[in-house]
Amino acid sequence: MDQAEERESIKRVLDGERGSYKLLVEAYKKQIFNLALRMTGSCSDADDLTQETFIQAYRQLSKFRMEKKYFTWLYTISLNLIRNHLRKKAREETILKDDGLTLAMNAQCVNTDACSEDAMINLEKNLLKLPFDVREAILLKFYHDLSFEETADVTGHSVSAVKMRVYRGLEKLKKWMENEE
Repeated sequence: MDQAEERESIKRVLDGERGSYKLLVEAYKKQIFNLALRMTGSCSDADDLTQETFIQAYRQLSKFRMEKKYFTWLYTISLNLIRNHLRKKAREETILKDDGLTLAMNAQCVNTDACSEDAMINLEKNLLKLPFDVREAILLKFYHDLSFEETADVTGHSVSAVKMRVYRGLEKLKKWMENEE
């Protein structure tokens, strides 16, 4: 969906044509789900967070500034919900060592055309070891093809901070992946 189509759908929704919101949901639900899945490592949490993202976005649609990209605005809402979810989850439960079973099950939810299943599981496991802000930057940059500038807009960090997080995160991933081979 291009920016003009986004704006038209948003205008229709704001004018009371609720059905137009479905176009926005359909255009971005897969990307939001994949972001939530990779940040949480859980299909059910990703489903819940995807739904909550679109509910929040709908409720706040009147605050959206048309000169901005809807996609970036939506990602920001999603990341805030994911951050809150992970904080709440960390408070509610003790952190257990991952045995790989949960990640193996969740890896089945992800399209693995370019990677073997074992490599994908290993990558997902290692991504979850990264600090939240580093994981967030890598996922936005490489899984969702955002530029460094767009990633900085979404995360609220400077472009140089985003670049540093991506670089350091990739170095850690490379080291961990090489050690597991």
